Amino acid sequence: MISTIHSMGINGIEAFQVNIESDISQGMPACDVVGLPDTSVKEAKNRVRSAIKSCGFTFPLARITINLAPADVRKIGSTYDLPILLSILMSSGQLPAIPENSVFVGEISLSGNIVPINGVLPMTIQAKQLGFVNIFVPAKNAAEAASIEGINVYPVNNVRELADYIKGELEIKRKELTIIKKKPKETLLDFSQVKGQYDVKRALEIAAAGNHNVLLIGSPGSGKSMLAKRLPSILPEMTFDEIIETTKIHSISGIIDNEYPLITERPYRAPHHTISSAGLSGGGSVPTPGEISLAHNGILFLDELLEFSRSSLETLRQPLEEGKITISRVKGSLTYPCSIMLIAAMNPCPCGYYGHPTKACTCSAGTISRYLRKISGPLLDRMDLHIEVPPVDFESLSSKIEPESSSEIRKRVNKAREIQIERYKNSSVKCNAHLPSHLVSEACSATDEAKKMLKIAFDSMKLSARGYDKILKIARTIADLDGSKEVAAAHIAEAIQYRSLDRKYWNRF
Repeated sequence: MISTIHSMGINGIEAFQVNIESDISQGMPACDVVGLPDTSVKEAKNRVRSAIKSCGFTFPLARITINLAPADVRKIGSTYDLPILLSILMSSGQLPAIPENSVFVGEISLSGNIVPINGVLPMTIQAKQLGFVNIFVPAKNAAEAASIEGINVYPVNNVRELADYIKGELEIKRKELTIIKKKPKETLLDFSQVKGQYDVKRALEIAAAGNHNVLLIGSPGSGKSMLAKRLPSILPEMTFDEIIETTKIHSISGIIDNEYPLITERPYRAPHHTISSAGLSGGGSVPTPGEISLAHNGILFLDELLEFSRSSLETLRQPLEEGKITISRVKGSLTYPCSIMLIAAMNPCPCGYYGHPTKACTCSAGTISRYLRKISGPLLDRMDLHIEVPPVDFESLSSKIEPESSSEIRKRVNKAREIQIERYKNSSVKCNAHLPSHLVSEACSATDEAKKMLKIAFDSMKLSARGYDKILKIARTIADLDGSKEVAAAHIAEAIQYRSLDRKYWNRF
């Protein structure tokens, strides 16, 4: 007898349908798994055999053939344990026919318990899109799956419980729709805790409003890392689509909190500078998301930028431009989204005090030149705002005036982002930083005076086409913060000053 159980597989961040077919026939006892399975799928037959016996069923002493269709797509992981077990029990007549409108996913322990798996959210989304009515998932994955409306999610703890449900001897309650709730913050990092640095705060507010990349340059102790860590506190709220898209990436990476299954706060990833290129961009024999994709819709903070390897930094160039990264390996090529705000911090020289107002730099001109040239021109050009972070003076540190809080700054950021959402509502663009070149002139309408100022800057600063576009996009964000429909000369002037530090440092040597 041939039986078919529906399941789901993962390819990148998307799921696809897999049909588990089992055939039990006469012959020497054996169990073969076909359909392009990897090692973890082939090992499923051993886990399934023990689980069947542990739950009081009989493993057939016959020739069992299990086919994972479609046969031309590689199957990876332990997701298929549960449907394989059910198909064997159904083929051997130990379970009645299972409804065609149901999907089963889950790993099985030797005792028959159903273990949580990665990627349940994209599996549930795909099952719903394909018209399935029910999906049975490990109990610990149920909250994650139940965040999707329009499909019944059933949490299952063990095989015996599921078998009794299929026989009609036990009821499994459907998981109620997951209510989006935010995870409590462990620490409250707020801009009100930062004394001074008003110009830097203004630049970070512009970056948050338009999702612009930022390069912070300053001496040790000036507050670069402290400011970057507080940037998430002024970022706009995530939309539901962004929450689902971000959670999908974290789901397949296996870093979901079962109590708070949805990622409701914009990710903040800060990898150490010893990270490899594969760790940053993603990789492995079967490509998995790296730090740049885990920061999707959030912040990727690279502290001590020039301590990262040159190869790691160069992997950022294409993703920053396109908002996605393609990883090619022997077993396949996968594309992951990585629409991020890159915040990078660096010292101006190896000792850190080049250009410091009171401390003397001990580095030679050649040493400083070699140090700064660790970052390539194309990568530097992709940084929207170049911000110098000066040391904080005594007056600012001892001042009794309470600095502006993150909540006040965030109100302005949200207002500017709402303007952008309305402006780009008929396109795929979400914010000014992601505005494609062919739409820049239309979206960044400027006054005559602003155009004259931009032309002077273009000629004197010898800007690239990318640099020209970035100044216009930054000016557009500044105008949005001011509530102005047109980009004025003052907006252009402020935007230009955020693109000048490369002339101060890199063109000097």
